[in-house]
Amino acid sequence: MDSQPHDTLAQPHDDQPHSDQPHDDPLHDDPPQDASLDQPHAGLDELQRDPYPHYTRARDADGLTFVPELDAWLVARDADVREVLRRAEDFSSAGSLRPDVMPSPAALAVLGGGFGGRPVVVGADGTHHQELRAPIVRGLSPARVATAVPYAAERAAALVDEFMNGQPKGGQVELMSAYARRLPGDVIGRIVGLDPADIPAVVHGGYRAEELLFRPLPEDEQIIVAQDVVETQRILDRYARARHAEPREDLCTEIVASVAQEGDGDAELTLDQRHEAASHLQNLLIAGHLTTTALIGTTVLHLLRHRDQWELLCAEPDRIPAAVEEAARYDTAVQGFRRVTTRPVTLAGTELPAGATLFVAFGAANRDGVRYPGPDEFDITRAPTRHLAFGFGAHACPGSQLAREQLRLTLRELTGRLPTLRLSEDHPVTMRPTMIHRSPQSLHLTW
Repeated sequence: MDSQPHDTLAQPHDDQPHSDQPHDDPLHDDPPQDASLDQPHAGLDELQRDPYPHYTRARDADGLTFVPELDAWLVARDADVREVLRRAEDFSSAGSLRPDVMPSPAALAVLGGGFGGRPVVVGADGTHHQELRAPIVRGLSPARVATAVPYAAERAAALVDEFMNGQPKGGQVELMSAYARRLPGDVIGRIVGLDPADIPAVVHGGYRAEELLFRPLPEDEQIIVAQDVVETQRILDRYARARHAEPREDLCTEIVASVAQEGDGDAELTLDQRHEAASHLQNLLIAGHLTTTALIGTTVLHLLRHRDQWELLCAEPDRIPAAVEEAARYDTAVQGFRRVTTRPVTLAGTELPAGATLFVAFGAANRDGVRYPGPDEFDITRAPTRHLAFGFGAHACPGSQLAREQLRLTLRELTGRLPTLRLSEDHPVTMRPTMIHRSPQSLHLTW
């Protein structure tokens, strides 16, 4: 979710909260009349690359703070974030995936030739949310995750072998491309039931979808990105139709069965069912690999920036589960989601009308000193506390256990085989400008 303005949070000039209509799926919504790449993005880039100073000011302020760069009221305190997440009837998820940058009409026209545009689990509440979530919960059950762990361990070891090949005693690697963007795609792809040959294209399509919705791009580039997104949707549609015809023991079959359960089981999927299945699969796969990729990148980054913590972990690998939790708390991969008020409400003493947009910042709540002593310190010896890195309540991430397992395996591989690993002095680390999958742009390491 971008370029260089105010370094302070401000109220809107008219002292009134902004409101907007929620979008079920911005990849297929009609653009607003004033959508334009000329809209100001100064400040958004700076905020996204390091949101934590903004969070501190918002937590210290009275009431809520309006952030023009996000066009939303920032919910930054742990207690307030939890309150919003408990009250779906007052704070709707319908606008959770509203884009920072609406694609141009030409890009939307390209997207119209793909599959999707149906509500997905992250943007639904109540009974509808439960119905959309059920097949994902079944597909990512503890038993299925446990079954996937040996494969994940095998892939983690193979990827490390690959980049260490020929340079075991001293070498270098760009970890994001060589490892972090590959392991999660392979693992979630296997659980969903994708052919390994299709996984790179699906992972690429996920990043392109994020880029289209959360980065300002020239129109000609938007069109190219939209074509990549549509190509991914067509791959997923092919899988949906194949699993409907020949079910298997995989998550794709679970999702397709939930979509087709009210129709004729012997008939082909209808066009609407194909759109629905592709929407679910696209959302699941993006969440399944981009989030875990981000977690791997930020965890390794902060351990190596805090050398004493890395050396402690190498000496005492039993601390790896605690390191996973601290890394997820300290620099949360999904910094937050939007919510929209369904009626006039008061939150943290701020009166909000119906239709007000909030940015519910998990990353800010996870640095709240009321809940976490020394919240800005990275400390893997910290006593366990229930953080919000994987959400809370009805929308808690159903894939959190799978993400944790991959991060644990990664740390076991790297601390066990490369204890001398260090950040490269020749490549300063820059964070990706996004609030939805926060991670290093690249991560050059040496040993």
